[in-house]
Amino acid sequence: MIKNFIVQMGRSFLNKLDYFGGISSLFVYSIIETIRGDKYGNKLVKDIIKKQIFFTGYNALTIISVISLSLGVVIIVQATTVLSQLGAEEMIGKILNIVILRELGPILTAIIIIGRSGTAIATEIGNMKVSHEIEAIESMGIDPLKFIVFPRIIGGMIAMTCLTIYFSAIGIFGGILVGGFIMHVPLSKFFQIIISNMAITDLMISFLKSIVFGAIIATIGVYHGFKIMMSPTEVPQAVTKSVVNALIYTFIFNGIVTMLFYL
Repeated sequence: MIKNFIVQMGRSFLNKLDYFGGISSLFVYSIIETIRGDKYGNKLVKDIIKKQIFFTGYNALTIISVISLSLGVVIIVQATTVLSQLGAEEMIGKILNIVILRELGPILTAIIIIGRSGTAIATEIGNMKVSHEIEAIESMGIDPLKFIVFPRIIGGMIAMTCLTIYFSAIGIFGGILVGGFIMHVPLSKFFQIIISNMAITDLMISFLKSIVFGAIIATIGVYHGFKIMMSPTEVPQAVTKSVVNALIYTFIFNGIVTMLFYL
């Protein structure tokens, strides 16, 4: 019984290690091949990156705006209600920065991107695999790492970073508006409270999380898309796996960064 348990644990660990090695290799080699390769097709790569940024970033602005604004309002209302009873209203700015800028801004943006773009990437690559488009591209001497993988990863990273900044800005702005109204404090003064409690470390960590989250989401989506063989029924399965694994790796990295820098 114990032997079987140890064997299963060992296999599980090796499978996870193999999976991590696979997505890491895909990420690294796509960058190496793009940098090391010739300049042929660089304009096309840039165009694909722009389209990925547009789809992942610009098309998600509406839902990001609604969620971030609602979050900022809810946080400031709850914090004002509790802290006013304790006579600690000056802590509102710090709480708003901690909750939105440090934690919820990057992680909620990542969840939205996983649901929208992560699934789209896995589906797109999977359908290309099923319809033999990848094989056709390779037969024409076109490197999939440069023209398929790299643009989606870089586009996802850039879009994720921009959306995180936008999410945090809208959330804090919504908190400032509502907080100033509830506390009967001039907006300029409430804004100064927020800025005075904002540390450069918070900005750097939020920036780091957003870049890595973008890389994780896009790379896992591409990886599972390429893992599909020939059956169309594999596509929804690959999409489900990409969503689950992207969520797991995103939350793990978020927890590691938070523990390293803030605990």
